[in-house]
Amino acid sequence: MKLSSKRPLIVLFIVISVICILFFAAINKFNAPLANAIVVNVLAPFQSVTSTISSKCNDFRNYVYDVFYVYDQNRELKAQNDDLKLKVARTAELEAENASLRQLLNYKKANLQFDLLPANVIGRDMATWSSHIIINRGTNDGVQKNMTVITPDGLVGNIREAYPSYSEVELITDPRSAVGSIVQRADSRVAGVVKGSADSNSAINMTNIPQNANIVEGDTIITSGFGGIYPKGIPIGTVASIQNDSGGLLQYAILYPCVDFQKLENVAVIINHRELAAPVPATPTPTQQQAPQQQPATNNQQQATPAPTQPATGDMK
Repeated sequence: MKLSSKRPLIVLFIVISVICILFFAAINKFNAPLANAIVVNVLAPFQSVTSTISSKCNDFRNYVYDVFYVYDQNRELKAQNDDLKLKVARTAELEAENASLRQLLNYKKANLQFDLLPANVIGRDMATWSSHIIINRGTNDGVQKNMTVITPDGLVGNIREAYPSYSEVELITDPRSAVGSIVQRADSRVAGVVKGSADSNSAINMTNIPQNANIVEGDTIITSGFGGIYPKGIPIGTVASIQNDSGGLLQYAILYPCVDFQKLENVAVIINHRELAAPVPATPTPTQQQAPQQQPATNNQQQATPAPTQPATGDMK
């Protein structure tokens, strides 16, 4: 009974002694071959586990660091990519606008009879999507009602209403519009009226064409200048087909418009137009005129002396 009661103390003493030996051996305060062997054999598993845990912790820490680093890099690259996309889109838009304005400038140089005011399409009448547009020019810019609106491709319409800072444009696709037109071909010159079609929002027809008129598919139709609103010579469209009118006395031509009305962005208002004077042929100078050759007088020829003229009587007008 006494031995059993002392057993826990003996075990505790042995454990404490072993711990002390291991501790002092680990800090090199106690040096003994047997103790060192015991320390190595006892601590080796613990050191292996500790090393493995430490390595795993380092790997996990590095992994977490890499994840956050990649996340930050990805977020930064995404922001840069979005910024570059926005710049590319802006550049493309500026290039398209520049090309449109350059085309309008070239048209203005080639048509000196027109005083043009550039304008941007800022809206459409949703009730009549293809019949009316809104432009950012108004009476403050000199725009007035019934002024002609064009693009370098051809006729767009006319100013229906002008306000101080914007205007409403009636397109030639509106069935209520009427444009005096003529076939551009020199051996034809058939006249008619171009109107919008009630059957299609983007079609235009040339009406009031006689049955025997000289007009064929592919003819170019331009403004005739009749009516006083649209200047003469602006392209309207190309003849796609010719149909008989319901009455049978006339026919009409279905036209392909020169202008794509679904893609209108930049237009121009004709503020003023004038007829260009035809070039006057140059008259020869006196030095360029050949003097008549004079034959030498012979002995048998006598030069007649002109008789003196008498002053005319009566009033001069």
